[in-house]
Amino acid sequence: MKEPKPRDFNEAASSWDEEPRRVRLASEVAEAVKREVTLSADMDVLDYGCGTGLVSLFLQPLVRSVTGADTSDGMLEILRAKVMAQRLTNVQTLHLESERESLPAERFDLLVSSMTLHHVEDLEKLVREFRRVLRPGGVLAVADLDSEDGSFHGHGLSAAHSGFDRERMRGMLVEAGFSDTRAVNAAMLEKPDAQGVVRTYTVFLLTARKK
Repeated sequence: MKEPKPRDFNEAASSWDEEPRRVRLASEVAEAVKREVTLSADMDVLDYGCGTGLVSLFLQPLVRSVTGADTSDGMLEILRAKVMAQRLTNVQTLHLESERESLPAERFDLLVSSMTLHHVEDLEKLVREFRRVLRPGGVLAVADLDSEDGSFHGHGLSAAHSGFDRERMRGMLVEAGFSDTRAVNAAMLEKPDAQGVVRTYTVFLLTARKK
């Protein structure tokens, strides 16, 4: 029996947006961000783990700039093609060589990350990095899976975490120097597990403010 392995996002990039479930989830996450965060035309946004920019482009019309950052250049190529096709002037991309790469300090007013953290081993370190790159009073908005039994990825794929307990995540953010934490339901999605059984998974949006 083969050991589960992480997804190759470069390989998956070209067909990523062809899955309606992913597009719908990105739309629902973006709508949750709009409800929970006051967006404005003078706001600079970082979308960490942006993939093909699905969430980025839903938020782009409402803010001054969006920087889509990802370790997968294949995903970023798709986003860059969208930006060119739509002639967008306020979206740029940032290729991260690894999840440990430093980002510019106090550069962003809002940091959004959707369905990315469950792929990251050292969450505490990443959350501290998130705080560092936000301007004073900046907002973090993280969307990810509620705790699940490990079936979400299935089909020989693995992730660092099988979702998260919301209260533990809130505690981690407080320890890292965030305040005003709030967790809400963002989306619900159905997908078949490795045995083909359709399962239901819930996604939360957790927001917090840099002290």
